Amino acid sequence: MPFTPFHFGPGIAMYAMAPKRMSLLAFCAANVLIDVEPLYFMLTEQYPLHRFFHTYIGASLVVLLILGLFISVRKLSRITYLPNILGWKQLEVMQIFVGATLGAYSHIALDSLMHGDIQPFAPFSETNPLLGIVSLDALHGSCVISGIAGIIIVVFRWNAR
Repeated sequence: MPFTPFHFGPGIAMYAMAPKRMSLLAFCAANVLIDVEPLYFMLTEQYPLHRFFHTYIGASLVVLLILGLFISVRKLSRITYLPNILGWKQLEVMQIFVGATLGAYSHIALDSLMHGDIQPFAPFSETNPLLGIVSLDALHGSCVISGIAGIIIVVFRWNAR
């Protein structure tokens, strides 16, 4: 399912561990951007659904795109007013890079566990060595649990200030 919120669980947990080192916004942006691909193929009824952007090479380009967009919008905000929604203006380039990288690569890894049409190492290999090594219930459960744990840690840190 495109834009699955399950991907955000591990992202929240990673953010909770290093909130000053990564951008959760960039993490989520990478996940959503990657899933535009299967959404398009679902809407146009073309299979396979998971193609180029569900490879590590494609995910790397998503990271670069998000980084480029952030740098461009940051420059644009110097000459025109842009609202500081979610505090993006305080983010550093490295936080964006780390968040987008963790988001993109974890997306490919998590989807590789459950989608048979993913070839994460293409064009070098058509195999998907992660497919089916955990059950779908275990995968979704671990994503939910990591998200809940991350939220608890983030709330605890906010209250400890």
